[in-house]
Amino acid sequence: MSTDGHSARYLSTTSDLARAVDPALIDAMAEGLAGVRQRGGRLFVLGIGGGAGHASHAVNDFRKLCHIESYAPTDNVSELTARTNDDGWDTSMVAWLEVSRLGAGDGIMVFSVGGGSREHGVSVPLVNAIERARDVGASIYGVVGAPDGTLARLADVAVVIEAPSDLKTPLVESFQAVVWHALVSHPALARQEGHWEALTSVSAPTSRVTS
Repeated sequence: MSTDGHSARYLSTTSDLARAVDPALIDAMAEGLAGVRQRGGRLFVLGIGGGAGHASHAVNDFRKLCHIESYAPTDNVSELTARTNDDGWDTSMVAWLEVSRLGAGDGIMVFSVGGGSREHGVSVPLVNAIERARDVGASIYGVVGAPDGTLARLADVAVVIEAPSDLKTPLVESFQAVVWHALVSHPALARQEGHWEALTSVSAPTSRVTS
């Protein structure tokens, strides 16, 4: 298979998708998450596969940079695999949220390529978790690649990345990282700078004038 043009197309498409994202949605998400923090709520970050990896990283950033009490069910491998083995994969995340007493003051952030579909049997653990969040009145946010999945339909705010079908997974997962990093550095949400940003702000070189 020819690789000619792949990298150029990938980068060009990335640029096009970035310009297509409505910044007002990211602003609204930042304001909503700040509201979760203000009312003493917690943030539960959910994902499967690459989304689970994102969830773990995002929890670190939301806790450290935004001072939001945050958790990812997939970080507890023992509990996740015990629930999957004993009770089934489909209920693994919603059961975790029930034990954590997910309530109206809390929020969930979901990273998913398709957003989940009960009808098609896709990402059902996420579907169950999203529906549980809706039922208890928790805030729902997410970054997803499909406008018709459970996440996009039920979220308070969802950023939908409509990538080409042959590049959907890599580009949607890439933009999940872009969006959450935009959130944790957002003035409405960030409580402290990242390490390298803080170093830069105190050690920026001064201009030197020579004759």
